[in-house]
Amino acid sequence: MEYDKIKQLMEDMGNSKLTSIDIDFPDGTKISMKKDLACETKVVQVESKAIEVNDTKEKVEVKEVKGNIVKSPMVGTFYLKPSPTSDPYVEIGKNVKMGETLCIIEAMKLMNEIESEYEGKVVEILVKDGEPVEYGTELFVIE
Repeated sequence: MEYDKIKQLMEDMGNSKLTSIDIDFPDGTKISMKKDLACETKVVQVESKAIEVNDTKEKVEVKEVKGNIVKSPMVGTFYLKPSPTSDPYVEIGKNVKMGETLCIIEAMKLMNEIESEYEGKVVEILVKDGEPVEYGTELFVIE
């Protein structure tokens, strides 16, 4: 099997929801690929209000977030698109369903699709494409 075809197969596997694949070709070539699914998306719902600091008599306003916060389940690089020339998975204002891919986090050259655990509208994207993220970094607000 040609290198370009193997490379394309790897890219297709990375962009799909498949977790493993085994292929036996008539010429005796065998290909086996498996994604590491050790990640789990954790989502926290947060609501905050404006607070007043009495000591300095200044009003400090905390941004009020209504909706569900999707946080990074791992350390890696955040990508909104499956490839540089593709359209982003989601944009502000787009309605998403449970299980729909929101982004990719690349960790150790493995592309991990982060799926939505909520249905609703994406009201804010908190990370820029290509930025590094830590475990627990807030990625999206879904209302």
